[in-house]
Amino acid sequence: MCLVSGIRYTTYRTVNGHRRLTGSADIVAINYSYGETNLPSWGNQADVSAYRLWGDGKKAFIGGKASKSGSCKQHESKFPTKKLAPVNSWKLGESFFETTITRHGAKGRCTNKWTLRFTNPSYPPAKSSIKMNEFRCDRATLGRNDIGCVIPWYASPLIYSKSRAPQLASHVTRAQNSGLPGASFKHPLHRTTDEARRKRNRDLACPDGETRPPGKTCDEYPVATSQEGLASGGKRRTFPGCSIPNVPSRTGLKGASACMIHKADQDYQGGKNNAFYRSERMLEGDPFRVLIEN
Repeated sequence: MCLVSGIRYTTYRTVNGHRRLTGSADIVAINYSYGETNLPSWGNQADVSAYRLWGDGKKAFIGGKASKSGSCKQHESKFPTKKLAPVNSWKLGESFFETTITRHGAKGRCTNKWTLRFTNPSYPPAKSSIKMNEFRCDRATLGRNDIGCVIPWYASPLIYSKSRAPQLASHVTRAQNSGLPGASFKHPLHRTTDEARRKRNRDLACPDGETRPPGKTCDEYPVATSQEGLASGGKRRTFPGCSIPNVPSRTGLKGASACMIHKADQDYQGGKNNAFYRSERMLEGDPFRVLIEN
């Protein structure tokens, strides 16, 4: 996760009651965090570089210190003081953190903050800060007993293989082309772990008593394990060749589609879904996308 911001450092002198600008530095600051879904710890870097220096701004030095708040502890912080000049030269700070979440079912967040300190001969010191709290750590992911951390707002891709499950891929593609969500960051799906809601999604999209051709089962999209299923409203739709009579081919963002596909395709889908939710530590309400690859 990378957050880019800008900082302007300026120096002034007051002579005979008049305040005069004597220098400045325009700086790009990059706050960068990195971790793994199977680790309770992560690293954080602050990278700063002046892209414009003028006057006494050329004499400035920069250093920093990391701090934290929330469900975490800090292991290390270093950002040695260095001269800001020359332009386009990077100064690096690095810190490491670990979640304090240990209880089963628990989750928590941590805010990492860098306080940057500017020093300059004959001028008082100045400070600026950058912070990030994008990581969520948990021991609440179904099917996992470990502790790990993710960026929960990022809509990770659940990828189905067209060559492995062609009928599933065809249904998902047509469903998304009809306007149903899940293909983009703008309109992702959102995970639900509510079994009653998941069952209602399935029952509304693929009701019992509907004839299944031999060797086929009813597939619904959006997937029943998402909040966007028919339990959230809308109408049912289908497509030519899906073996579901008397249901129109609608369009729009709301609703769900149904199609009869090979049982092997749907078994493949169930395995992919469960593995994806575990590996990405998907909790209730987390966004994700559904993509098709060859």
